[in-house]
Amino acid sequence: MDNTINVKSEYGKLKKVLVHRPGEETENLSPTTCAELLFEDSYYLKKARAEHDEFAKALTDHGVEVVYLEKLAAEVMSINDEIKTKLLTQFIEEAEIKHGTKLFDVVMNFFNKISDNQELVNKMIAGLRYDELEETKDSSLAELAHNELFVLKPMPNTIFTRDPFSTIGEGISLHKMTYETRIRETIFAEYIFKYHPAYQGVTKYYDRYDMNHIEGGDVMILTEDTIAVGISQRTEPQAIEELAKNIFNDSNAKIKTIYAFDIPKGRSWMHLDTVFTQIDKNKFAIFSEYKFDVFKLTKHDGGMNVEKLHKEVKEVMKDVFHEDIILIETGNGDPLFSEREQWNDGSNVLAIAPNTVITYNRNFITNEALRKHNVNVIEINSSELSRGRGGPRCMSMPLWREEIE
Repeated sequence: MDNTINVKSEYGKLKKVLVHRPGEETENLSPTTCAELLFEDSYYLKKARAEHDEFAKALTDHGVEVVYLEKLAAEVMSINDEIKTKLLTQFIEEAEIKHGTKLFDVVMNFFNKISDNQELVNKMIAGLRYDELEETKDSSLAELAHNELFVLKPMPNTIFTRDPFSTIGEGISLHKMTYETRIRETIFAEYIFKYHPAYQGVTKYYDRYDMNHIEGGDVMILTEDTIAVGISQRTEPQAIEELAKNIFNDSNAKIKTIYAFDIPKGRSWMHLDTVFTQIDKNKFAIFSEYKFDVFKLTKHDGGMNVEKLHKEVKEVMKDVFHEDIILIETGNGDPLFSEREQWNDGSNVLAIAPNTVITYNRNFITNEALRKHNVNVIEINSSELSRGRGGPRCMSMPLWREEIE
């Protein structure tokens, strides 16, 4: 298989996917830091890893090549010492530790003592405590008189590889994350697409240094020439317009239409894919047929048209796919179970082939509703993984899908 990017649908047979196996970053959560780090609770790591390994096995058992973010990042660091130093410097500086300070030097020295680059990346994600650092007599008062446990905070959301970047056709969108705790996640993608021999030079439609926030859970690839993006708690309309402008200005891009779906702004509906995902050409999982405001952005005469549509999501998808659309409600539409299972990512399913999805087993009512619509449902255990408020789609970034004929 070619090692570049090729994703032109949400449901074409998945051939290669990027994931991150949870590590000690989840052990470094505490009741007082969970909210800041966007978790409700910490994982029991041994069980969470077993569940994630089950997820990876479900993928490989169905012919999907599973690629690990931490492995790609380690391979980038192994290219040469200059790239490694540059990445580490940026990573430390973006944690607001100024270059040239004693603390910067101590942290850099700590990382440089880790000879195995895979171990190094895992530690960068896990976080670094002050009590792990060597004490120095010439440390400044500001560096010593701190009240925090971590000099580099853990990055538990790295498990959600869907968000830092999105694959769009044969290019990517590298994102500016909304919350501080997630910003450094995108550094790994930045270096992978800049230096990794398998991925360098891929067309970029958005950059982490751009002004407005956008995250990958809001990006859906509908067809070769049409995508949808959620206006959400974490994706701003200005970012969608900038993304659209960049795509439309690329003569090689085939995308001519972008639908913007305005969804509720809140923890339960942080991204579009927490309330709406695609299963097959005419099937979607949805949170209780929620009513979205829909806007249509189209390429026009070297510019862009924006219009508000007076249509429900079913009508919009029918216009895109030219078929009657089936919306399968979370919790089978029951008001209690719909809310309960949406909170546990019942609608956040990952299509690995037409009409075949991976889901969390705890969402048993939604899963049964999917089966009643003849969907092939592959369940994975989720007692720990579901604590992070992200489902199988959140935990995966497709790199290659077979094209729909």
